[in-house]
Amino acid sequence: MTWRVPGATPAIPLIAVAHGSRDPRAAATVEELLDLVRRARPEIPVRAAYLDHAPPTLAGALSGPAEAVVLPLLLTEAYHSRVDIPGALAEVTARRPLLRVHRGATLGPHPLLTAALERRLAEAGVEPGDPGTAVVLVSAGSSDRRANATVAGVAGEWAGRRGWWSVTAAYASAAEPTPGQEVRRLLDAGAPRVVVAPYLLAPGYFADRIRRDTLAAGAWAVADVLGAAPELAAVLVERYERAVRRERTLATA
Repeated sequence: MTWRVPGATPAIPLIAVAHGSRDPRAAATVEELLDLVRRARPEIPVRAAYLDHAPPTLAGALSGPAEAVVLPLLLTEAYHSRVDIPGALAEVTARRPLLRVHRGATLGPHPLLTAALERRLAEAGVEPGDPGTAVVLVSAGSSDRRANATVAGVAGEWAGRRGWWSVTAAYASAAEPTPGQEVRRLLDAGAPRVVVAPYLLAPGYFADRIRRDTLAAGAWAVADVLGAAPELAAVLVERYERAVRRERTLATA
C-alpha cells in the first residue's frame, strides 16, 4: 500500500480497527465507510485492520509506516477497545520500538451517531421524533457493564432530545433485555408502535437476528445498520484530528 499521496502534504496514516466477521458483508461495509473518509480527506492514507476473522491484522496494517493513528471502529468502549487493541499494539511496539502509534477514541458515543440512527429510521419509513413511536436502540451487548450503560445513556439522551414515545436500550447478547423482550414489553405497556434502531456498524449475524426476532415480536419497522454513513465518516475524521492534535500538543509541551 502507498502510505503517501503524491502531491499532498504528508499525513500520519490512519489505521481503522474493526472487530472482524466471517460474514463478507462486514468487511465490505468497512471499506465503503473508509472510502468516504478517503474522499473527504484524500491526503490521509487510510487502511483497515481487523481483530479477528479477516485480514489484515493490526500488526499487518502497521507493517509499513513509521507512525500511525489507530482508531477503533467500535461504537462503545468495551473489552475490544480496552484490552484487545492495547494488547495487539503492545506486541507490535515490542518488536518495533521506534514505531510511533497514537490511539484515538471509539466512534461512540457521539451526536452524529444519533443523527445517523435517525436517518436510517427515516429510510425505513419512520418519522423522526414521532410521539406515537417507541424506539428500541439495540447494541451487540457486552459483558462490560460500562459499555451497556453507555448504550442506555445514548438512548436516554436521544429520548430527552426528541419527542419519541420512548427510547430504550436492548442488547443482542450478554445482557438484558433482549431486543425481542423489549419490543414485547413496550407493546404491552401501550406503545402505539415500536421500531428498532440497530446500533451496529455492519451487517452480519447480530443484525440478521435482531431483524428476525424483533419483527417476530411485533416491531413495526427495523432500520438498517449504521453502515457506510457520512456521519460515521465525519466522526472518524474528527477522532483522527483529535489524536493528531494531542500528539502535536505533547510534542511541543
